[in-house]
Amino acid sequence: MPDDQRDVIDFLSTPSSYGAAVERVDIIETHASLVFLAGDRAHKLKRAVKYSYLDFSTAERRRVACEAELQLNRRTAPELYLEARALTRSAQGELAFGNAGPPVDWIVVMRRFDQALVFDELAKAGRLSVSSMIELTGQVAAFHQSAERRPDHGGAAALAAVVETNHGCLTAAREAGFSSERIAEVRQRSSERLAVVGAVLDRRRAEGKVRRCHGDLHLRNVCLFENRPTLFDCLEFSEELASIDILYDLAFLLMDLEHRELGDFANVVLNRYLDLTGEDDGLPAMPLFLSLRAAIRAHVTATVLERTVGSRPRPAMAAEAHRYVFDEFRQEDATTTRRYGGTGLGLAIAKKLVELQGGRIWLESARGIGSQFHFTLPLAAGRAARPQKPARSPVHA
Repeated sequence: MPDDQRDVIDFLSTPSSYGAAVERVDIIETHASLVFLAGDRAHKLKRAVKYSYLDFSTAERRRVACEAELQLNRRTAPELYLEARALTRSAQGELAFGNAGPPVDWIVVMRRFDQALVFDELAKAGRLSVSSMIELTGQVAAFHQSAERRPDHGGAAALAAVVETNHGCLTAAREAGFSSERIAEVRQRSSERLAVVGAVLDRRRAEGKVRRCHGDLHLRNVCLFENRPTLFDCLEFSEELASIDILYDLAFLLMDLEHRELGDFANVVLNRYLDLTGEDDGLPAMPLFLSLRAAIRAHVTATVLERTVGSRPRPAMAAEAHRYVFDEFRQEDATTTRRYGGTGLGLAIAKKLVELQGGRIWLESARGIGSQFHFTLPLAAGRAARPQKPARSPVHA
């Protein structure tokens, strides 16, 4: 049974625990942690929870996770991550920071930063820009380049395990009201796509493209610190889930941007990343990567829903979880107000798929009429050739 943390949470929620200078403690909650913002510091406590993919049920497991979080996040945000600190209990039964008695729990101490500068909040406020996306992509590409190679992880077998984990978590999320038929469909389609691209994934692993990545690379885990996009809060609790193909790591960011109807920025990020890294050979796997990332966010959102007290946010959270899994990505836009064209992400993936099969794809446009995508594919000998109709796109010139 997981530990009872009520007294620890009460202690960290009390301003006097941090000294006379602290008058208020703000709390940020996730499905796996609580962050207590006090003064110029943030104190992150792992929840005593156990899921199929995560186990923080004992103080020792939380200590190990805190030390791993400190070490791993210093790769991208050394200025933010200060120490892993013990919470101890004195002989009189009082909790304190430090060495007053035997440890009862552990926290990660971070330098506090303005929550309005988290990219999630910047997106809500309409303050993201092409330049910030390009700079962020440069940070991600540089991080991936230096990340430790992990040829003992990843590949088709690892993603097959992710498909099954997602299926189990979505099935268990009863309060979100997911349809069992739709959950089964997600599993089936993911497995079918995995069968198609499995060889690509295994080849990329052999080529060193599986590395110890961030693992949770969405907008809530990027902040503007000292005027620079900074990755923080990487996935620390599972080598299997974080030792992944670098394009699968990037896919979380792309999916999050698309989910927020910021597909223009997703296009900017993907194209800039490919310019910097030349990782085009992995594009056939990108639709699978995107769908797995969306399913992960769906069941994580459903888990938060189950912990939410009160009825007001629950319908909105349930709708959000459903949107992740059951809404198709919008790769194109029939309006003329899109700033950077909505078909770039889908076209980049389609182009690679066609070229891998020995064909080619090209675009013809006419102002006021729109654009036509044409492609040719070679047919095996003995098969009757049928003319290919051009694929139309509602992008306006």
